[in-house]
Amino acid sequence: MMNENKQIDELYQAGKSKEAIHQLIALIDQEPKNANNYMQLATYLLDQGSPEQAQELLEKARGLVDNPGDLDYDLAVAYYANGDFDKSLALLKNIPNDDLTLYQKALVYLKMGQTSRALAHALSIKEQGDKVKELLGDIWLALGDLKAAEGSFLAIPEKKRSAKVNFLLGVSCLEADRDRVDQFFAKAEKMDPKYYKQAKNQYQSLLKLVRQKQGGQDKK
Repeated sequence: MMNENKQIDELYQAGKSKEAIHQLIALIDQEPKNANNYMQLATYLLDQGSPEQAQELLEKARGLVDNPGDLDYDLAVAYYANGDFDKSLALLKNIPNDDLTLYQKALVYLKMGQTSRALAHALSIKEQGDKVKELLGDIWLALGDLKAAEGSFLAIPEKKRSAKVNFLLGVSCLEADRDRVDQFFAKAEKMDPKYYKQAKNQYQSLLKLVRQKQGGQDKK
């Protein structure tokens, strides 16, 4: 069965998402107690931007699989994606603190405005990959520590920085280096103009505040 799951995943990664999802649904019909099939399908639904469907699938699966707890992490992710942070956290608290769980807890705490707890969980992650560095940057920004945020974002290799990371690098440099701010903003705008416009609106009050302090004009 695992070979089938692997083949389906290869299909999905090749861009044949509909075919992969149909095959997974067929697998679920064949083995309704197999938790792995539900988790794989939920991952695809989340990736496709359908968190409500992923949540519904996993909630139903809890009544069918032999070990409902196997689905807790994936269901917590689905709750998080749907903005139900309390339910997400309640499930995560029942799961041992490996790196994945710590990362997801940090995300939830950040969304709940509990930034100190978010930071403690993020710093406890052993494998500090690019996703964790980005999360740490987000948390430091939320805490108002621009220098620490800049350090976390800069730790991500330049070629791997998204439009979001480049934009937030610009935000992190606001109090220090106007030229670098404009360079990072320009990169973000080039990579994703839509995101850049939304992010600039989101951070508009902060941009104005810092630039008033600098006595400068908003050139963008």
